[in-house]
Formats: sequence, C-alpha cells, structure tokens
Amino acid sequence: MNLNTALSLNTLKELIGPCKIVGSTDNLISGINEIHKVRPGDLTFVDHPKYYKSTLNSAATVIIIDQEYDCPMGKTLIIHPEPFKTYNSLVNHFFDFRPMASPLQFDQYPDLIAEPNVMIGHNVTIGKNCYFQAGVYIGNDSVIGDNVIIQAGTIIGTDAFYYKKENGSYTKWTSCGRVIIEDDVCIGAGCTINRGVSGDTIIGAGTKIDCQVHVAHGVVIGKNCLIVAQVGIAGKTIIEDDVTIYGQSAIAPNLYIGKGAIVQGKSGVTKNLEGGKTYFGIPAIEARQKMKELATLRRITK
Repeated sequence: MNLNTALSLNTLKELIGPCKIVGSTDNLISGINEIHKVRPGDLTFVDHPKYYKSTLNSAATVIIIDQEYDCPMGKTLIIHPEPFKTYNSLVNHFFDFRPMASPLQFDQYPDLIAEPNVMIGHNVTIGKNCYFQAGVYIGNDSVIGDNVIIQAGTIIGTDAFYYKKENGSYTKWTSCGRVIIEDDVCIGAGCTINRGVSGDTIIGAGTKIDCQVHVAHGVVIGKNCLIVAQVGIAGKTIIEDDVTIYGQSAIAPNLYIGKGAIVQGKSGVTKNLEGGKTYFGIPAIEARQKMKELATLRRITK
C-alpha cells in the first residue's frame, strides 16, 4: 500500500504509542507492505526470530520488530512488543474502508456493457469496450483495461484469505492491495480473484481464464496464458507469459512457473517449474518422467 504523503518517524510514534527507535531517525515511510512486497521506503514487520535476518536484509526501510537486533546501515527498527498488531493497525488507519453503495451509477463508464446486477466498487478504473455479464462484482480500487470480458457471477477484488494465528485464534490481515486486469483478458463464469494483501494481483494482457477458477492474493499471471476450469492458484505465485494450466490443477503458494510451461490436468504443483516443459502428476514433475514411472508401476503390479 502506497501512502499519499510520506510519514515521518515522529508521526509514526504518535500513531503506535510507546516504542523504541533504533537506527536512522531521518527515514520517511512511503508505503506499508507485507514482506513479500516491500520496496525501499516501505514499512513492514517481523515477529519471529526465524525471519529476522531475511526481513532486515529486505528492501524495507522501516521494520517493526519485537526485540532489539543489530540494525542494518540506513534502516530503522521500531521495537514494539506486538509487531503484527501494530502493523495491521497502521494499515487500518491509512486504508480507506468504503462499503459498496447500491445501486451504482454507470455514467462514469460510458463504454461499458453491463448486464443486470453488476456491482462496481469505489475508485474502479475500467477501459474501453468491456463487457460484464450478469452478477459480476468488481471490488474497490480494481483496474481493468480495454476489451475485457467478464462472464456471469465472477467476483473480482475480494479480500485475501490471509490470517495470522495468535494464541489459538486467527486475526485477519486487512487487504489493501488491488486487482489489475490488463487489456484483452477474458474471464469465465463463477471465478474469484482476490485482491493483494498489500500489493497487486495482476492478470496479464491477452490471458484467458475458464470458469470456476480461483486466483488468490498477490498472484501475478503473465500475458497470453490459458487457465482451464477449476484451477486454484495460491497466494503470491508468479506465472510467466504463455503458460497453460489445464483443469482441476492446484498451484501451491509462493511459486514460480516459467514462460511457456504446460501443466496437465489434475496436477498438483508444489515447487517451481522451469519454462518450456510439460508437467503432470501430484506432485507435478516432467510429464515424460511421470509417464515412465506410471508404466513401471503397472509392470510391477501385474
């Protein structure tokens, strides 16, 4: 999430209450982002020793942490006993919560063809020559390019399924990212595309998505991909251009699928896949190797 105005450390301290500042006292905060999306100028948090080093060595400029630690040159540490709650409270402070109004006036989208019961949230950008079928939902802050077709009942921009477990219960992370759908994308009926937790979920130009596909928070799908029915893509996975994913395949989170890869139907992808190859199975491996394994198994069991 980008901030409209850079935040000073003094103002930050006023917002979060008692804390200790270690390191540079001159840094300004230009964004608030989860660790997977941080850039220079961002604030993030860490509350587990396992992730101290990776977080402190990330691009983040200001880091909320639950104990004192060696501060890298040029960064700022905010020592606070509850980093996650502090981080989430800052997101909620700056995030503009706007329930969707009904009915919506479509005058601002003169080129849009919208069937009955289409809902469009606040601060949505829609390009030229788009067609939304009945029951489509477009959540706040979504960006949709030209020549986009979204079929009946598809939901764009719902909150991320993203929770932190604390003391045996789950606390919801506020989803303040966007969904960006580029030009010439077609999305089938009954799909769900979540907005990012702090960054953007992106569907690249020319990509075609079949019915009942779920794209989770922060996923980036490249250009001219084909994604067939009932595929599930978990959070923050990156899919390069020209990838084909056939029906009922499942993609684990935080993975990378290279350009031109093909994932055959009912596969389970649990690790990064190189581009230009065909994969199959659970877990998915190169299809040729998987077929050899299956042939060997048939011979053994005769």
